[in-house]
Amino acid sequence: MADFITTSQKPSDSRGSSSTLMTETLQVLKEIVPPELQNPRVGIICGSGLSGLAASLRQSVLVQYEKLPGFVQSTVPGHKSALAFGLMGSGAGIPVVAMLGRFHPYEGHKLSSVVYPVRVMGAIGVKDIFITNAAGALNPALAVGTIVVVHDHIALPNLTGMNPLLGPQIDPSFPRFLPISDAYSRSLRKLVFHAAHQLSMNRDALAEGTYAWVSGPTYETPAEGRFLRAAGADVVGMSTVPEVLAAREEGMNVLVLSLVTNAVVIPASYKSVREEVETEIAGNLIEPVIDEKVSHEEVLALGKMKGDLMKSLVAKVLDLLPPPV
Repeated sequence: MADFITTSQKPSDSRGSSSTLMTETLQVLKEIVPPELQNPRVGIICGSGLSGLAASLRQSVLVQYEKLPGFVQSTVPGHKSALAFGLMGSGAGIPVVAMLGRFHPYEGHKLSSVVYPVRVMGAIGVKDIFITNAAGALNPALAVGTIVVVHDHIALPNLTGMNPLLGPQIDPSFPRFLPISDAYSRSLRKLVFHAAHQLSMNRDALAEGTYAWVSGPTYETPAEGRFLRAAGADVVGMSTVPEVLAAREEGMNVLVLSLVTNAVVIPASYKSVREEVETEIAGNLIEPVIDEKVSHEEVLALGKMKGDLMKSLVAKVLDLLPPPV
């Protein structure tokens, strides 16, 4: 299994049972994935409704999660449960591995399970990881359908004891206190805008912003939306940040693209129930108040509709990656 263990992760490190699990996972991959696809340079995590990204892979090989030690099952609609290995981009293409369906703590998975696929990507040589997600817009300037190139995050769960790096270190060579002020690669973000230019995308198709991670599975209340907006977040979602932290700990360069699939419900003003009742008691007509809400179905529908655009953008970024050193 030397093909799979040539980079940052080796079974001989001080990982105990986690080392054994990784060895078993890599052995399964070695038995299924052809040698020419066994050392992908780029990893891709597909968010809700965005698994169509893998449709552009050539010579693709699917490995179901159920066959991989350490992998759990994705239970969220719009998420599959497989790793896809293949080539992506023009010409000969670049070897990539795509995660079709991610794991979330709200499904009941431990954070160590949520980020385990990222650690596997590190073990098989991934240098750059592209993480996509579906997100709600907190910033009113962001239209539905906008792709937000994330440059920072706010992670309330991290600040309150829900951090995937808590506990014994996975590898003693990793920093105990991981700096993440530079978590989002500037060079990869620049490539996204170069790619958009080459694809003649409208300027307003892309934006830059800060992603807020919340645990879910509930969507935000209006008050919570106002709080996150006031804190400086532009979009909000229930994933991504744990994967970012694990990827940075593993030494990968990180790119996050958030597809705005809905606007977070934040009414401009509160329509008083007391005033509504007093108006009714006075015998006056009043326009009925209909409370807005978000559905997962609209998230999936928008993801499917914008899937081709995201796919084209990712493929072009792959074409623009500098040759490996």
